[in-house]
Amino acid sequence: MKKITLFICFVLFIFVSQAQVKKVDSWTDGKYVTVNGAKLWVVIVGEGDPIIFIPGGPGGNHLGYRDFDPLAENHHQLIYFDAFGRGKSDTAKKISEYTLARDIEDIESLRIALKLDKITVLGHSYGGVVAQGYALKYPDHLSHLILADTFHSFVMWQENDDNSNREIKTNYPEIWDQLMAIRNAGAVSSDAIHQEIYGRVPYGFLYAYNPSNFEGGAKGDYKPYPNPMNTKLYYQMVGKDGDFIVGSDIGTFDYRKQLKDLKMPVLIETGRYDRVAVPWMAIKFKQYCPQAEFVMFEHSGHNPQVEEPEKDFKVINDFLAK
Repeated sequence: MKKITLFICFVLFIFVSQAQVKKVDSWTDGKYVTVNGAKLWVVIVGEGDPIIFIPGGPGGNHLGYRDFDPLAENHHQLIYFDAFGRGKSDTAKKISEYTLARDIEDIESLRIALKLDKITVLGHSYGGVVAQGYALKYPDHLSHLILADTFHSFVMWQENDDNSNREIKTNYPEIWDQLMAIRNAGAVSSDAIHQEIYGRVPYGFLYAYNPSNFEGGAKGDYKPYPNPMNTKLYYQMVGKDGDFIVGSDIGTFDYRKQLKDLKMPVLIETGRYDRVAVPWMAIKFKQYCPQAEFVMFEHSGHNPQVEEPEKDFKVINDFLAK
């Protein structure tokens, strides 16, 4: 009888714990937090140890990262935000205000503004570039570092460009021929016509193991989000021809020599079919950051949280329990 009672109490505890995770709307249930003179839109899900999610791009907002919401069921407080110049947050008066250094400082200022002590940071893609910079500069306030499908250096980002373009040339020759025609006439990545042609390559082709995982829902289901991708910010940070030749901030960052010095627990994830943060470069993290836990997702591209969510969330929860 006592065992049955304990079991019922355990089930009730799990039910109550999960019931406490309230549904949160990214459009309406956030708040503005002033960070380094700019108002950033912050959306918080759940209660517990805080995890700040740093979106990719550069130029993307937080909305796509709501796939991580199930982590809140394990007593994690998920802190999503639109970085400076993205989504519902303030935009810069001058394009030169968008820098990697600013993004790194904004994480620390956001931590202070939210009155947090130790935090976990999860940086995905470009967000992982910010996360590594933050971990190296502000290690004392970081309990865990999670780097998902990201880049350790400008060398790896250039390989992102090179590999993506090889894949496009091989599999979408009709798009490639159009690109070469305008490039031979002087166009570069940041030109509107170049962006339009490059954008014809389906997202799932370069970023997915199973492209159907990223196909849109039925018409009418999509609710537009403000400033979903700031392309001016993107080309400010990757360089005016950043889809072919990496420049600006992304053309100079390099953490390879410093990663071995990180003292906090580090988890590095990548997808076997990621054609952007390419596996042959990603596994070099094992050399640069040998103390880290490294996980390869065999049925994922650039987003294991979408393609292998159950495995991904278990890996993350087990890592955070250490």
